[in-house]
Amino acid sequence: MAGWVFVDEILASDEQSVRALCPGDPAVGWRQAMRRAIRDPKELCRRLELPVSLGNSGAAEAFPVFVPLEFLSRMRVGDPSDPLLRQVLAAEPETHSPAGFVSDPLDEQKASPLPGLLHKYHGRALLVTTGACAVHCRYCFRRHFPYQSVPKSAAAWAPAVSHIQADSSIEEVLLSGGDPLTLVDSLLGQLVHSLDAIPHIRRLRFHTRLPIVIPQRVTDQLLELLTELRATPWMVVHCNHVAELDEATLAALGRLIDAGIPVLNQAVLLRGVNDSVEALEQLSLRLVDHRVQPYYLHQLDRVQGAAHFEVSEAEGRRLIAELRTRLPGYAMPQYVRELPGEASKMPVE
Repeated sequence: MAGWVFVDEILASDEQSVRALCPGDPAVGWRQAMRRAIRDPKELCRRLELPVSLGNSGAAEAFPVFVPLEFLSRMRVGDPSDPLLRQVLAAEPETHSPAGFVSDPLDEQKASPLPGLLHKYHGRALLVTTGACAVHCRYCFRRHFPYQSVPKSAAAWAPAVSHIQADSSIEEVLLSGGDPLTLVDSLLGQLVHSLDAIPHIRRLRFHTRLPIVIPQRVTDQLLELLTELRATPWMVVHCNHVAELDEATLAALGRLIDAGIPVLNQAVLLRGVNDSVEALEQLSLRLVDHRVQPYYLHQLDRVQGAAHFEVSEAEGRRLIAELRTRLPGYAMPQYVRELPGEASKMPVE
């Protein structure tokens, strides 16, 4: 399965049994929420009272389904076009491979001096901390990433940390994955503190979907870890549609912001999810109304299995032009694409 890590490995030390409580119930911890997530496309369809034929087993074998009940609870029952469902349901179009859609669309392996370490941009390095995610997005550009090579312990991360320590030009480390917040606090703390101890590291940036899909991940313990750092923590969340932002999620984002942690959002322009000016406007306004900065709107990375999500750049430019007439400047995300070998994200103009 292309090296994908099942979250059972992350949760193996959780001794509490999973209780049949309602999504969003504060008594359900984030690790319990991950353990009880749906992993079968046909079960996902049954929960939403949809024909099970909409779920494709072949696509799910190539890239496993993983949908927390918290995220499921925001979907419309009986609607096969629900924008949240489209992001996570393994579907038949994934089994087609048009020309130009490849397993490593950003050539990340060429920018990896050590397993789990990517060094593409000046002043920044990225650590792929885990292959586990809180939700499996069907358009994920790392759906074919060789996660079996990613370090899984503080000792295994030591070479990457030493590489960063030896390069004083690196001022910022991005923690990505998978999702770094699927790491239990003790393990996350070991990694974060080892990076925080490097004098030339000024910022630690967390790229995560957890506060969006399982908001109870924003715990007192996590906030304590982030706020005690010497380096400045930044949180970059990933939300594509306004329906993802329920009250529990907005409260979790608010806790991060109230603790002094800047929160940015990046989205991907996706066919059938947010490819209308109304959808993009609603998302940006909901974010800024709750103090979250719209950051990037990404052109889809052309990863194998995701061609049916692609919106043309011409259509994207048209949407952005109209969006500018509706939003104040601070609510406008930057429309960008990432190209292999470039020194930065490139604006789509």
